[in-house]
Amino acid sequence: MDKIRKWALSLRGSLVLHVIVFTLIALGLCYGTEGVCSYARGAIYDSLPPWGEKYYLTNEKGEQLGEGGYIGTAPRVIPEREERLLRVVDVLPVVAAPVYSGLCILAAAFLFYRNRLREPLGELKRASEKISANDLDFTLCYERADELGDLCTSFETMRAALRDSFSKMWRQMEERKRLNGAFAHDLRTPLTVLRGCDELLQAKEDPEIRTIATTMGRHISRMEHYVESMGQLQRLEDRQPEYRATLLREFFAVLSESANMLCQEKGKKICLEDRTVSKWFCVDGTFLSEVSANLVANATRYAQTKVRLILEERQSGLALSVADDGPGFEEKMLRQAVDPYVTGEEKRGEHFGLGLYICKVLCESHGGWLKVENEKPYGAKVTAFFKNGSKSR
Repeated sequence: MDKIRKWALSLRGSLVLHVIVFTLIALGLCYGTEGVCSYARGAIYDSLPPWGEKYYLTNEKGEQLGEGGYIGTAPRVIPEREERLLRVVDVLPVVAAPVYSGLCILAAAFLFYRNRLREPLGELKRASEKISANDLDFTLCYERADELGDLCTSFETMRAALRDSFSKMWRQMEERKRLNGAFAHDLRTPLTVLRGCDELLQAKEDPEIRTIATTMGRHISRMEHYVESMGQLQRLEDRQPEYRATLLREFFAVLSESANMLCQEKGKKICLEDRTVSKWFCVDGTFLSEVSANLVANATRYAQTKVRLILEERQSGLALSVADDGPGFEEKMLRQAVDPYVTGEEKRGEHFGLGLYICKVLCESHGGWLKVENEKPYGAKVTAFFKNGSKSR
């Protein structure tokens, strides 16, 4: 088998070769078993006492020639022990054939897997685990010239391409962060100057100048909020969750109090549902609180009368859902709602469409996801999922 392992055969050829070799082995074992049983059968008969009457050959003078022989005139009586042995040696070749065939098939499959499949499959499994862990600094080495060798070569080519693409993407992301930071920093100085000039203009006695200055002030405020949001996004993408064991009942009470205050400010009713079962959960409470506040604040802006806040356990995590009874998302907004600087309002004011994007980033940093959907017959629903920290580490 070690020689078979070294031959440059395809997987199909190697499988056929293993089958042929072990078929010959099975046939040899069957033939050998038949020979042994035949020999044992003869030995059993030879061990039995003489049976029948003994006759001799004589010559013309009546002299005995040879030892003579026994000729049976009645059925031969075989002792019970020898009869059992004869039945065994008669049945053994019949039973041995399928047993040998099954054992040889299992042996062929095992050796084929060990010689041709175990190593490349192990390499591919380790490579896929490393890629899943965002580790692309490795090399997949398997040089056998067969189908799995070609697959490993293709996998290595894909890994190298992914590493180059990810490296380029990471460089672009870092460059974008630096550009955003520089852009936000450079805008602060002219905005400060414009703010000072606007305040001087608003102090003038001319009503027309003061009206123009007020309009300028609103746009300057909007630019200041925009610059602040750019800095906030840069800081947000660098945040990592700090998992702590959290008492769910007390934590839901804190979320409920905050949501109730936000709804009261907008004159909306809040409906709270705690569907959790566990007493403790390992999460980053700050992440959940920020997402809850963003979702509830967003819902109060579109709800007609009430907002629903639901906290429930799902497989391996917590799901925080916020729903409202407003008009819901338009079809286009459903696809773009979580993108930054996307909003369904024509007049943005201080609202830049970052709430859902911030929630999405926080959820993904926590190993979860954010889902935006419409409920029937009306209303919007946003679900934020946070993976259990004890299972993420």
